[in-house]
Amino acid sequence: MDATVIGVDAHKRSHTAVVLDNDEQISNQLRLVADRRQTDRLLAWAARWPDRIFAIENARGLGRLLAQQLVGRGETVVDVPGRLTARTRRLSGHSARKSDEFDARSVAIVGANHTSLRRVELDDTPAELRVLLDRRWHLVSARHRVICRFHDRITELTAGGANKALSPTAAAKALRSIRTDNPADAARRQAAKDLLAEWRWLTRRINDAQRRLDQAVAMHGTTLTDIDGIGTTSAAAIVAIVEDPTRFLTRGHFASYNGTAPVDASSGDHDRHRLNRRGNRQLNKVIHTAAITQIRRDGPGRDYYERKLAEGKKHLEALRCLKRQLSDVIYRRMLADHRHMQTVRDGQMGTRPKAA
Repeated sequence: MDATVIGVDAHKRSHTAVVLDNDEQISNQLRLVADRRQTDRLLAWAARWPDRIFAIENARGLGRLLAQQLVGRGETVVDVPGRLTARTRRLSGHSARKSDEFDARSVAIVGANHTSLRRVELDDTPAELRVLLDRRWHLVSARHRVICRFHDRITELTAGGANKALSPTAAAKALRSIRTDNPADAARRQAAKDLLAEWRWLTRRINDAQRRLDQAVAMHGTTLTDIDGIGTTSAAAIVAIVEDPTRFLTRGHFASYNGTAPVDASSGDHDRHRLNRRGNRQLNKVIHTAAITQIRRDGPGRDYYERKLAEGKKHLEALRCLKRQLSDVIYRRMLADHRHMQTVRDGQMGTRPKAA
């Protein structure tokens, strides 16, 4: 790589940037406080290398703001995964000398030697969907914890507790039927009442978050929701995780990424494959849910699954085959959406008036 690679180890309160020499040793470094002038100071220091690339560790996490600011200023930024940084640090013999400058050195080494690193772009719809999905997930998790605590309180007040599939309305009715005859049980009943109020509040927030997510998916224009078993939330997860489908050269590369590519488990005269436990597990979960949904409903998915069972495959083998087919369908659909959106953008660019 001809350009100078500037490795950046980003943290919450400070960032460390380094430039390496030909022997991959630190030749220059800068430590700057994370504040509103961080980009100005970093670019002023980096001005001595006009042909430069910033390699930032975890550009979707702690390094996101700095990476976005640099891209907004016209800089080229690549995202370095933390696992590659850790591996490089171990191989270079500095695993016991973990410090910000050595971490930044590892980031720079990865940035200079890995050509497949993701180039950071300005936040767009996939980034928006990630934020909305994260918000919804935290709300759903919080509601689940509240419901579990509510059931704990009810179990302490009535034999057998309450039905697991309890709605807030049924929970309120159950509370009204409970009579207490001592201060401790009265406190438990009040605690359950407070938890019910939290439950209802979280449900309203989840509904609001879902509406915002639905609107964002509709604005994106994805057709993934046309696939049986993929709803708005699943489509948002796929778009947010995959971002640009063209980064996968073939459907096989996409299947390997999402963990639906078969793993050879043949032995002797037995030729068989098993489910892949690797790949992006969030994406694999979405595809798994879609496959289970299709198996339960009449349609092409169920017909394909039953055809595999008739061929002598067991349930997990037939499910693996269906998930692999769904991966191909999703890949083709995302490529078609990408081409359509690119055509629309090109058309909009072509209709814009030329500057005087």
